[in-house]
Amino acid sequence: MENQPKERIKTGIEGLDQMLRGGVPKGHVFTVMGAFGTGKTTFSLQYIWEGLQKGESGIFISLEEDKDAMIETGLSYGWDFQEYLDQGKLAVEKLRPEDAEATIKRIKSDLPRFIKDFGAERIALDSISLMNMMMDTPQQKRDQLFALSEMIKETGATALLTAEVKDDNPESSRDGLIEYTADGVILLRYNQNESGEVQLSIQVKKMRRIEHSRKIKSFDITDSGIEVHMEGAVF
Repeated sequence: MENQPKERIKTGIEGLDQMLRGGVPKGHVFTVMGAFGTGKTTFSLQYIWEGLQKGESGIFISLEEDKDAMIETGLSYGWDFQEYLDQGKLAVEKLRPEDAEATIKRIKSDLPRFIKDFGAERIALDSISLMNMMMDTPQQKRDQLFALSEMIKETGATALLTAEVKDDNPESSRDGLIEYTADGVILLRYNQNESGEVQLSIQVKKMRRIEHSRKIKSFDITDSGIEVHMEGAVF
């Protein structure tokens, strides 16, 4: 085991932070993977909200929701992002996957400069899978993903990148790349028993340079965000 990093960044999801023995190491780029509806966007918003409550600045980058939708989603959980937007503590950037050429240009040139100038301590990008779909070849996807991760690391920010999983393999990202590039992988899953009852579960698949629980825990998406249940088994 390498030396344990001293500073941790809490995700804002209490049970998960216990599983991580205090949170994500500062400066890590980690991914939250899962199928549609498992709570990836909620997770990323909760992560940004936790930072704002601790006085940390944040950037939310989306290829799906615009600023108004993000604010509305936040309010549904009791998180008023508008206040922090007005204070200049939060920035929301919408990338447009329908205009791939312009979006790729922004990712390569405008986005790195913006992150550095803003001085964000937390970044959430939702989702890396949509961004990778703009690339034509697997090599371009790998190169872009590596360059983005390195650029974020240079800023010192701690970044969360959401990713979709394959339909036939819920433990692998859609293109099978981000889990090898990221410092950490947190997997969200649907579990269904024989009677058809559905349960959501969470597992830390990896988190470099720290000890962490690998147990699978159930969680719910409540009106105050994601809540991980530390007691009880996953069926």
